[in-house]
This record gives sequence, C-alpha cells and structure tokens, in this order.
Amino acid sequence: MKRILICGLPGSGKTTLATRLVEVLGNADLYNADEVREKFKDWDFTAEGRERQMKRMQDYVRKSVAKDRYGVADFICPTDELRSKFMPEYVIWMNTIEEGRFEDTNKLFQKPVTVDYEIKDYNYESIINEIKNRL
Repeated sequence: MKRILICGLPGSGKTTLATRLVEVLGNADLYNADEVREKFKDWDFTAEGRERQMKRMQDYVRKSVAKDRYGVADFICPTDELRSKFMPEYVIWMNTIEEGRFEDTNKLFQKPVTVDYEIKDYNYESIINEIKNRL
C-alpha cells in the first residue's frame, strides 16, 4: 500500500501526523494540501476547486508511487465522493475534533465510512509504528 490519505477537519493534526509518519517510513513523500494550493495559487473552495485540489494531490501521490515510494497526502478531502475518487490504498482519519475553524468545511465534511485507522486523540506517537507495520 503506497497511496496514503490522512484526512480530517482543519486543526485535527493531519500535518503533524503526516510529517511524523513520513519520517518513520523513510521512503515516503509528503504532500500538504495548503502547500499545494499555495504552489498553484488556487484558494477556490467551491466543489470544482475541491475537485481540482483532489486531482493535484492524487497526481503527486501517483508520481511518488511510480518511484516506488509512499505518497502521503495530508488534506481535508471532505466528502466520501472525493475520497473515493482519490483512490487511496490506506486511509487514516484524524477524528480528534468536532469542528474545524472554517464553518463551510464543517458543514461539508462527511465522516469517512471506511478507514484503515481512526485517530481519536493527539496522543498518537505510540501508534506510529503500528501504522507503519500495517503498511
């Protein structure tokens, strides 16, 4: 499993977990949604903008996998439809908060139906190796 999606509301700890997971895996590339949006100067959060962002993140992850590396995508990916289209092989849901800082995202966000790992608090350092072993 090389295509990894870490999803959740803004402020749920996605980037912190993703950064640490990439360190532990060693053979991995991290793609942060905010950094990708900044690179493309695209801060459109309409349905079309979110779809574009998903495709960008998907393309980056696929390029890592083509190089026989893990591709770790750290982004909200708020709907089941977007998560399905992204086609992750492994999904980690950061279920650490009830609401993020953006009301529109809170309303849009759908709790994932199927995940490989659900993180419920910020004390996840002890499970990083467990996640690595599952991969």
